[in-house]
Amino acid sequence: MDLSFAFFWKQVLGSPALMITVFLTLCVIFVNGWTDAPNAIATCVSTRSMDVELAIIMAAVCNFAGVMVMTMVNSTVAMTITNMVNFGGDNHRALIALCAALFAIVAWAVLAWYFGIPTSESHALIAGLSGAAIAMQGGIWGINGSEWIKVIYGLGLSTVLGFVLGFFVCMLVSVLCGRFDRRRTDGFFKGAQIGGAAAMAFMHGAQDGQKFLGVLLLGICLSGGNDNAAGIRLPVWMMLLCSLIMGTGTSIGGKKIIKSVGMDMVKLEKYQGFSADLAGALCLLLSSVFGIPVSTTHTKTTAVMGVGAVKRLSAVDFQVVREMMLTWVLTFPGCGVIGFLMAKLFMVLF
Repeated sequence: MDLSFAFFWKQVLGSPALMITVFLTLCVIFVNGWTDAPNAIATCVSTRSMDVELAIIMAAVCNFAGVMVMTMVNSTVAMTITNMVNFGGDNHRALIALCAALFAIVAWAVLAWYFGIPTSESHALIAGLSGAAIAMQGGIWGINGSEWIKVIYGLGLSTVLGFVLGFFVCMLVSVLCGRFDRRRTDGFFKGAQIGGAAAMAFMHGAQDGQKFLGVLLLGICLSGGNDNAAGIRLPVWMMLLCSLIMGTGTSIGGKKIIKSVGMDMVKLEKYQGFSADLAGALCLLLSSVFGIPVSTTHTKTTAVMGVGAVKRLSAVDFQVVREMMLTWVLTFPGCGVIGFLMAKLFMVLF
C-alpha cells in the first residue's frame, strides 16, 4: 500500500470521514502530550530539581525523540493496537466508528484533566476502539482476543512491575548512599533525576506515540479499502507528524497532573524522585522491547507509590491513590460505552 505523504494528502482531501478521523487522531495525540506526558516530569518538578517550564520543554523534546527512535527500532506496539479490533465489512462505516472511538477518548481525557486526575489515554484508546468495533460488528467478534490479551498483560505489568521496581530501586539507592553526606548526595541526585525524567519522557513517546501511530495507520488503511494493516511499514513522515503534535501538547503543560502525581500522592526527596523515574523508565523499556502496550500513567504513579512505601506505607496519600484507581477502573467501561454509543449515533447521522 502506498503510504507516501502525497498519497495521504490526496486521500484526506477526497474523504471527509478520513479527514475527521485524522483530525480527531491528532487531537488525541495532542491531549495525550498535554495530560499524560506531565507524569514523566512530575517528580523532577516536585523535588525542585528543575523549573516547571524547563522540564516541560525537556519532556516535549524527549517525547519527540522517543516516538522517532523506538518506532524505527521496533514498531510492534503500533501493530498490536492496529490489529486488536476488526471493523470488517463497510470500510466507510468503519471509519465513522473509528471517529466515534477517538471522540470518546478526547472527552474522557479532558474530563479527567479538569479534575487533575492522571488517566490513561492508552486504555481509553483501547476501550474506545473496542466499543466502536462491537457497535460496528454487532457483537464481541469485532475484537481480536489474541491481541487484547496483550493489553491485559500490559495492565498487570505496568501496575505490579512499576510498584516493585520503584520499591527495590529506592531500597537499593538508600542502602548504597545511606552513609553519605546528604548535601553531597542531593547535588548528585538533582542531576541524576533530570536524566531520569528525560528517560521517562523518551519512553512515554516510545510507548504512547506508537499507539496513536497505529490508529492513524488504521484510518488510512480503511480509507484505502483495506481493513488489515498487518505487515505495513510505518513511514517516517507519520512518525514525524505524531512526534510534533505530541511535543506541542506537552509544551502546553499540565500542572494539575504534575501536582497530583509529584506532590499530593507522596512527598518525595531527590533520591526518591530519581528512583521513581529510573523504575518507570525501565518498566517502559522492557514493555516496548517486547511489544506490550502499557500505560505510562500506571507505570509512573505505581513507581511513585513503591518509592513512598520504602519509608512507610503511611507516606502514601491513599485518598489520592483511590481517586486515581477509580478513574483507571472506570476508563475501560466508560470509554467503551461512549465509543459504542457514539459509533451507533454517527452511523445513523452519516
